[in-house]
Amino acid sequence: MREDYAFFHSLRVRWAEVDRQDVVFNGNYLLYFDVAITEYWRALIAGQEAKVKEQMAGWMQSLYVVKAGVEYHASAHFDDELEIGMRLTKIGRSSMRFVPEIYCGAEHLVTGELIYVYKDPESGAPAPVPQELRALMLGFEKMAPEGT
Repeated sequence: MREDYAFFHSLRVRWAEVDRQDVVFNGNYLLYFDVAITEYWRALIAGQEAKVKEQMAGWMQSLYVVKAGVEYHASAHFDDELEIGMRLTKIGRSSMRFVPEIYCGAEHLVTGELIYVYKDPESGAPAPVPQELRALMLGFEKMAPEGT
């Protein structure tokens, strides 16, 4: 539900994202999720000291998407202004589950699922989510995710 989200990113549908049926091509919703999660990370460190911003760059290099899914409820069209909510719903030892939702006005268009795994930069094996990153995310979210 929209009120469960602490973070939203707006974007307008461009002509190139619409298919011959005059709706947003289904694969573009994953691109929208990617844009929103990038902005989520940016919002997470807004106002933080330079040290945290440097750490974030390293953390991002160790996060990998292992699962992405999209559930379509309604279509977006050219020039629609979309609001993409991004929310951390579960955090485990080395994985994180995000649930993005896309709205056009009050209409809920799309729900997604993104699962990220934090990996050791040396070995590539799953590694614990750094405590500092965990604390930033938990402090940022409106609702406590599972596994906290």
